[in-house]
Amino acid sequence: MKRIAGLLLVVLALGTIVVAQNALLINGAGATFPYPIYSKWFDEFHKKNGNLQFNYQSVGSGAGIKQVTEGTVDFGATDGPMNDDQIKAFKDKHSGSGILHFPTVLGAVVPTYNVSGVSGALNFTPEALAGIFMGHISKWNDPAIAAANKGVNLPANDIVVVHRSDGSGTTYIWTDFLSKNSEGWKSRVGKGTSVNWPQGLGGKGNEGVTGLIKQTPNSIGYVELIYAAQNNIPYGAVKNPSGAFIKADLASVSAAAAGAAKEIPDDFRVSITNAPGKTAYPISSFTWLLVPQKFSDATKRDAVKNFLKWMVTDGQNLTETLSYAKLPKEVIAKELKAIDQVQ
Repeated sequence: MKRIAGLLLVVLALGTIVVAQNALLINGAGATFPYPIYSKWFDEFHKKNGNLQFNYQSVGSGAGIKQVTEGTVDFGATDGPMNDDQIKAFKDKHSGSGILHFPTVLGAVVPTYNVSGVSGALNFTPEALAGIFMGHISKWNDPAIAAANKGVNLPANDIVVVHRSDGSGTTYIWTDFLSKNSEGWKSRVGKGTSVNWPQGLGGKGNEGVTGLIKQTPNSIGYVELIYAAQNNIPYGAVKNPSGAFIKADLASVSAAAAGAAKEIPDDFRVSITNAPGKTAYPISSFTWLLVPQKFSDATKRDAVKNFLKWMVTDGQNLTETLSYAKLPKEVIAKELKAIDQVQ
């Protein structure tokens, strides 16, 4: 009996292996900014489609663009849209076939900090943030910070800047915002998924930056909103073009997208940092999946297209519990048409 039982276990185990081998695996890589919602989406979609499994590596937007261009993954993910040179490089690598950008959710990049004796929310002007990250503002009690935080007892401690060490869409959003508000930043550092930082400590991924801030007294960095919220670290309000200090939340991020939604370009590459509107949070952004226009595997193509349709419809109902804002209806309608371009 023991032998028969043992044989049955072997057969069952082999059966499990066969099922696993027959499952369709879709590989992706890229942005850490949307990783919490992507992880949730891929899990929920797998529950509805048991023969389909997503494997997503949260390695940063720069790596996501690189890997999808090299063809080592089925799709990429980025918080900073590919530029014209990157799109040309993709086409050159793939016999003229293009890459498509699909907005997935809206998020916010927030200034987060660990300041001795300060537990509440601080206010930051764009000029102060640019000055801090360029090294021109080096003390927490500097007048540029103190003026926006009357009544707060700011220490005279040195500021420790923390930034991303890897190619990052979160960095793209942050530096895009700073470039729009500081000529000095624009000319000296500029915007990009990777920049030559004037100073600071580097952390890999939103996770790495969050960890460094938590363990480094008097530090300041930038992370996606969900990482600050989940790790219970304070994050500041930022002055928007209307002159209001706005803290990131679902409403203020949605307000930032409202104006862009009606005029979003056909390729979906758009920046909504510094968006107009009294209630708009100024460091908001779409984040994108990067999907090749042509798939050699029809089964994978159909699976990806089905996921995209689910993502912009039913999947949007899962976003707000993870501090992401839903896509505007105008963007969803345009994306549903664009999905037909995947061949």
